[in-house]
Amino acid sequence: MTDTTSDMEEPGLEWVDWFRSVAPYIHAIRGKTVVICLAGEMIREDHFNSFIADISMMSAIGARIVLVYGVRPQVEELMGLKAVESRYVSGIRITDAQALSCVKEAAGEVRLDIEAAFSQGLPNTPMAHSQCRVVSGNFVTARPLGIIDGTDYQLTGVVRKVDKEAIKRELDFGNIVLIAPLGFSPTGEAFNLTCEDLASSVAGELKAEKLAFLTNVDGVRRFGEVVTELTVQEANEFVSKKLVDDEDIYNLRYALKALNLGVSRVHIVPYALNGGILEEFFTHDGVGTMITSENLESLRQATADDVSGLIKLLEPLEEDGTLVKRPREKLEREINRFYVLEHDGIIYGSAALYPFPNEKLGEMGALTVDSAYQGSGDGERLLKHIENEARKVGLTRLFVLTTRTMHWFLKRGFRPASVEDLPIEKRKLYNWQRRSQIFIKDL
Repeated sequence: MTDTTSDMEEPGLEWVDWFRSVAPYIHAIRGKTVVICLAGEMIREDHFNSFIADISMMSAIGARIVLVYGVRPQVEELMGLKAVESRYVSGIRITDAQALSCVKEAAGEVRLDIEAAFSQGLPNTPMAHSQCRVVSGNFVTARPLGIIDGTDYQLTGVVRKVDKEAIKRELDFGNIVLIAPLGFSPTGEAFNLTCEDLASSVAGELKAEKLAFLTNVDGVRRFGEVVTELTVQEANEFVSKKLVDDEDIYNLRYALKALNLGVSRVHIVPYALNGGILEEFFTHDGVGTMITSENLESLRQATADDVSGLIKLLEPLEEDGTLVKRPREKLEREINRFYVLEHDGIIYGSAALYPFPNEKLGEMGALTVDSAYQGSGDGERLLKHIENEARKVGLTRLFVLTTRTMHWFLKRGFRPASVEDLPIEKRKLYNWQRRSQIFIKDL
């Protein structure tokens, strides 16, 4: 297995490679609606202004941003000062008149803090001197949550209707929409809304591309480890079988609600990590958990549409001599020989199988995984896939020619061979100047 970077990299070009690596993610988010649910604790983080700069940058590159914020810690503080008791059932606040008064006060203060952060010009940040307009309003109609299992939640409400057309108009103008955790009835009555439920409802109505919950956990944790990706089926199993703790189940329920309403992807991101939202949206592995309606990663046969992606993957290796150069025309002719690893529309691994039926031999070529994605056993997956495809067409042995990754193949059951062991047709094409080493494996 090889990686896609040359051993001799030009000084100062590291940032260029990084910028190129995020370009597909920028393209994927431009023009898309992104709803971010901001826990009230985030407002108090030291890097809150950096977070605002990150959101401003996302808006600047064309993302349509809706911010839904929570105020739980601020409300708790106000209620403590006023000696008002907090009451929760199943993680949901029972909101009486005194509690609602605190919610209104806290929501107003936090809204002003957020608007002020966007309005300060963001000095000493990449968004210095930028202008970012934030718009808030009565976008949400609510109704009482009611009495559940004998508990009267009083002035705690749930979303009844989202004025999606009004929100879309503001987004069309390039504005960031800010939504407080309050909803109003047609008669003017106010209700306290759970910010996660509110964000799920808003994202669902807008059919958002992404919904991100900025929370106090690293993501969904299984056996102490963060699960970076989950399908809807897996998330449902985690919830129904209680395979994760109560906090993860709480987050997953709202994630599943949003996905069922038509949101494409839901992300659970730790708010304590400076730049976490950017890492989650603009890198392969992210930093939290992403839940999708289907598995984003696939190993499949290449098509003509993959030629450009394969060229980008293989070109650096051809330039440094690791792989033999393939002209685009040759790659187009041989595309049905290739298999690719794809994640979220990005090709990051490949391998090709060239059968020689008369000798029951197959050549595996162009086995590579981009260096940014190595370390997860993807090279092994590609090798096993090629071996299975070779067996399907009746081949009994597989050979490779390599100049740099001999030990990798030896560890996986290949043995050294000579030119005489190659199929006659391949023997004639062997490049004696390149002097590639030959390894063969019995299937």
